[in-house]
Amino acid sequence: MHRFNLETALMKKRVGIYLRVSTDGQTTQNQRRELEAVAARSGWEVVDFYEDAGISGSNGRDKRPGFDQLLNDATARKINTVAAWSVDRLGRSLQHLVGFLNELQALNCNLYLHQQAIDTTTPSGRAMFQMCGVFAEFERSMIVERVNAGLARAKANGVKLGRGNRKDRMRSADEKRWGMSRAELETRIRRLRKQEMGLVKIGRTLRVGTSVVQRVLAAAPA
Repeated sequence: MHRFNLETALMKKRVGIYLRVSTDGQTTQNQRRELEAVAARSGWEVVDFYEDAGISGSNGRDKRPGFDQLLNDATARKINTVAAWSVDRLGRSLQHLVGFLNELQALNCNLYLHQQAIDTTTPSGRAMFQMCGVFAEFERSMIVERVNAGLARAKANGVKLGRGNRKDRMRSADEKRWGMSRAELETRIRRLRKQEMGLVKIGRTLRVGTSVVQRVLAAAPA
């Protein structure tokens, strides 16, 4: 994983605070109060609050408007640090988290996680996420192994493999959003990866999330 830019680590933190709860019966007020206190003690400039209330962390960026705006503002360089209450506020899988971190790194944007006491402007914080990258790679390898084993069992049992064609020739909601079929998207992702294009750049080129790119590459035959 790439190192964070030292200049970014030393400049004044322009922070975007991300708040999320999974159900409507919960509130983000406690998260907001604690993170505001951290910002005040640390001398951070809080640029804005980005909130997804009653939205599961397993949802993609397109279904989390606060999260989407957070990344848009990071891309526009309005913020150079993202602060969140806990790692599980950002996502529900290691691969999603690492994909998010890759996007931040590409933007020279840092990350602060209050509950885990992780700050990527520090050596220990960077080391923690380097380990996350190692475990994410292990998880991808395990997924590939399970997929290949499942395909082999199905073939041995006489199951005919293949996606088949939709009889109505209608595209799914995802395919409509992508502007292409799933098979075409997967082909393009693999082609760009063979050209040594990075995951974040592939996502931007095809206008899909980094997590989608990771899942396609993880499921590719070894």
